[in-house]
Amino acid sequence: MQRMIWLAIISLVAGGLALLLLLFLFHPRLIYFPDKVIHFTPKVWNLSFENVTLVTSDSIALHGWWLPHPQPRASLLFLHGNGGNISHRLQKLQLFHQLGLSILIIDYRGYGLSKGNPDEQGTYLDAETAWRFLTQEKQVAVEKIIIYGESLGGAIAAWLANQVTAGALIVESSFTSIRDIGKYYYPFLPVDAITRIHYPTRDYLQTVTQPVLVIHSPSDDIVPYQMGRQLFELANPPKSFLEIQGNHNDGFLQSGAVYTDGLNRFIDQYFKCEITSIDSL
Repeated sequence: MQRMIWLAIISLVAGGLALLLLLFLFHPRLIYFPDKVIHFTPKVWNLSFENVTLVTSDSIALHGWWLPHPQPRASLLFLHGNGGNISHRLQKLQLFHQLGLSILIIDYRGYGLSKGNPDEQGTYLDAETAWRFLTQEKQVAVEKIIIYGESLGGAIAAWLANQVTAGALIVESSFTSIRDIGKYYYPFLPVDAITRIHYPTRDYLQTVTQPVLVIHSPSDDIVPYQMGRQLFELANPPKSFLEIQGNHNDGFLQSGAVYTDGLNRFIDQYFKCEITSIDSL
């Protein structure tokens, strides 16, 4: 009987170690959820756009869209979340266009038509490449660029804001770090030992010097609201917090004028050109 108990214990331990090893090895598949198919283009909203191909410093070809505004208040570098691709952000592209912004949105490596496979350092290189395209290819003045990131893109945007000097940084529905998210959802697992991907948004925000807007919803069903509040508390002034309503992916739509007016106020504060009316989506 005692031997059987010991065998059962050994089996459980071995099974647990095997599970941890699998989680360690396949950790990236729990973070990135790319879609390789471009389902729609900005033509759906009658937006003028240009397909662009950017090549990173490690020779990865990225696909993106450049959407110029005829009278731009500023240019927005759009870094999207971990699921889908740029074709899933059309409603936001329309909204940002209505706010008077030219927009560059890119797919990270492994997403949409971009080559390669996603990884943390690679996504940072992708953001850096997009910045270089805006400032060198399109010759946009750095003080006229807003770095915007949603969810995972918020961490990447905060990283980029540490490398360059932009006009402003917007972090929407983002987390404090991947480790913090892991501990929140899986408190029974040794997350620190498993996690190879970090995205420490909290660390990056503490050294950002440009104006920061943090956006989060108390009803966010993926990233806890308190993480958004923590990011705001950690950010350096000048900073603002915009509380919206709704879930993680559709909060910007569910919030309506609260979202658009909040963005408009922030943009007007630092780019000095207010739009008097915004068409409803």
